[in-house]
Amino acid sequence: MKLIFLIDVYAKKLGTLLPEWLLLLASRVAVFMIFWTSAQNKLGGSTIMGQKWMFWDVNHSTLMLFEYEYALPFIPAKTAAYITTWAEFFLSLFLLLGLFTRVSALSLIIITLVIQVFVYPGAWASHLLWAVVLIYLLKNGSGAIALENIRRT
Repeated sequence: MKLIFLIDVYAKKLGTLLPEWLLLLASRVAVFMIFWTSAQNKLGGSTIMGQKWMFWDVNHSTLMLFEYEYALPFIPAKTAAYITTWAEFFLSLFLLLGLFTRVSALSLIIITLVIQVFVYPGAWASHLLWAVVLIYLLKNGSGAIALENIRRT
């Protein structure tokens, strides 16, 4: 029992060495990587530096997935495909840059909930992890390393 207590004490000290700005930056990068990759998979067109930047060019397979696989009940499939692709594209970029962090986090939480409820209800473990990080960003904002801080001065 004493060994567990000592490990706990040292783990807590180690945790205090991590600055808040670093945790917030790492959280923003982690969420960016998830949603940016998803947006990249939905886009067509050519690449610049290995990335697809033509956000208006939603590929045919994405439209088919939204039509037949995802089948969201509230909006037409084509509309959902474009909205989702654009949201993943821009909101993930905003998070990476530290712009509109809380609005972006809240929007991505809503997207995550829609995915969980209507698209992949069995993938709750992944979606819960995304949601926890997004809630952390919603609560704490972008942190010190963010373009929002330049905008405020």
